[in-house]
Amino acid sequence: MEEGFRVWANPSSPHAEGRKAKAALEDARERIKRALGWEGEVIFTSGASEALWIALNRCKAKRRIVSAVEHDAVFRAAPDAEVLQVRAHDDERPGEVIVPADADFTDAVVAIQQVNPETGAVQPAQDLIEPVRSRGGLLLCDCSQSAGKLVLPKADMVVVSAHKFGGPIGIGALLVRDFNLLKPVGGHERGYRQGTENLPAALGMACAIEQWDVWSEDFDHVQITLRRLGDAIYKGTGQLIGDDYNSGFISAIVHPTLSAQAQLIRLDAMGFAVSAGSACSSGTLKKSRVLDAFGVPDDVAARTIRVSIGWSTTPEDLERFVEAWRSLI
Repeated sequence: MEEGFRVWANPSSPHAEGRKAKAALEDARERIKRALGWEGEVIFTSGASEALWIALNRCKAKRRIVSAVEHDAVFRAAPDAEVLQVRAHDDERPGEVIVPADADFTDAVVAIQQVNPETGAVQPAQDLIEPVRSRGGLLLCDCSQSAGKLVLPKADMVVVSAHKFGGPIGIGALLVRDFNLLKPVGGHERGYRQGTENLPAALGMACAIEQWDVWSEDFDHVQITLRRLGDAIYKGTGQLIGDDYNSGFISAIVHPTLSAQAQLIRLDAMGFAVSAGSACSSGTLKKSRVLDAFGVPDDVAARTIRVSIGWSTTPEDLERFVEAWRSLI
């Protein structure tokens, strides 16, 4: 990012400084594509929310269909969307999107996330591409929580967010199979996004995703500790929502007696930052819309916290959390 500030100029300007900035921006774009294994186009945005808005509102498809457990940003971008329900938390495949046999996706963009940000439930996103396309639709996959951690689906559009994999805040991207899927608006990013590109953040994003394998080398050790956390939860008569189909880096943990707010207060005093619901909506006392869609009873949802691990989380951090959570029983 420091390098980006040193060479910064408007990448759209034709003068020498602008061309130098443009070259650095395009280099960052190609590095991100290589790191993510993406063969299409990359549009830099201010984050996942803007990328979702562009995909849902600039796509040439006339209909918008979303799963019931999508991030709030999806529902803000497409308030009139048709909704696909998901399997209940006590089902054989909790949280999986239900695609009716007679579903018609003609002229629709279908938004389905790869990993749920509240429960960690994993959607078989790659397997949904053919059913959606064969019925006339386009698949938009929110991969904010999975980019760098899971293999991205070869969807028509994919959304990623830099700070989810250790990059800077305030930048993300919309990965597009073909620019022809979107209506151009003029401005920057080849005319598909307005606003001067954030070169320093783009370079930071490229660097972060390239370094993700350094963190992932320790992921096996983290997984072992997470299993120990699961054992501690079940022994304390708590539960994990959708445990068998969890991504491994986000968990919805249900305490046997304490409310989510009480858990947050006590864990915060012990030095742990957790939340109730997604981080973007954890300040509200309303029941989580996602847990409601999962069919989680109100009394269970009221005792559910969201625990997530990131690029800087260590097995030692998780060991300490195991002991802290057990102390609340």
